[in-house]
Amino acid sequence: MSNNKAHRRYKRSILRVNERGSALVYILIAIALLGALTVSFMGDSGNQTGTQNTFKAVSEIQSQIEFIRSSVQECILVHTGGDITIDNASGGTDPGASRFYPIAPSSAHFTGATIGPIATPLVRDLRCPGNPGDDQNHEPIFGGRSAKFLPPAPALFDDWQWYNGTDGIFFWTETDRSDAYIDAVLDKVNSEYSACEVDVIDASTGGAEDLDSNATIECPIGSKCLRVWMMIDNVVGANDVESGFDDPNIAVYPDEAGCP
Repeated sequence: MSNNKAHRRYKRSILRVNERGSALVYILIAIALLGALTVSFMGDSGNQTGTQNTFKAVSEIQSQIEFIRSSVQECILVHTGGDITIDNASGGTDPGASRFYPIAPSSAHFTGATIGPIATPLVRDLRCPGNPGDDQNHEPIFGGRSAKFLPPAPALFDDWQWYNGTDGIFFWTETDRSDAYIDAVLDKVNSEYSACEVDVIDASTGGAEDLDSNATIECPIGSKCLRVWMMIDNVVGANDVESGFDDPNIAVYPDEAGCP
């Protein structure tokens, strides 16, 4: 009888061990599933965060593009006379530039003006050529007097710069970042505009890329540039007095052919 009791106790102990072993297996399986679910959730969350950051950057860039455009257009619409003293002849201070649009703040035309030439042709330093007209002391487009303040450059990008010359009128920004996030932002912005309106110049893997046909400005080596056209001068041999371009040339637009 005692042997039977001992045997039954032995069987119960074996069952308890088996039950504990099975429970441990289930616990390990649950931990593994929880880990897989956590990784999956984190991956989805990371993708969502990346998408949100891209959307935010694209929105910021587009907002600044439209603000710059509207501010410049207001200048030329309100002050229609421009400045006929701007020397836009070949070899002048601003070859081929439109006298009705702002010229580069770095132009030698501003030598002797109250606000002299600025080292870099930054958009934030633009001045309205018709305010006053035929006078070097153009009023700044952005600042306290106009109550228009250009926000800081978009994150990971440099300040917007300005061109008004033989190729037309455009402004651009550049970045030396080369990660996929930047590519996604540039591609998305580019897709939001029509052909010959916005283009991306990639100088990240080769040498510097000229931004104008006279090779006066460039997208520096190791960078990518986003260029926004306000006007493209692509008529050869014509003298378009109305637009103010006295020395027309083929616009440098490497990503598109035959811009109308």
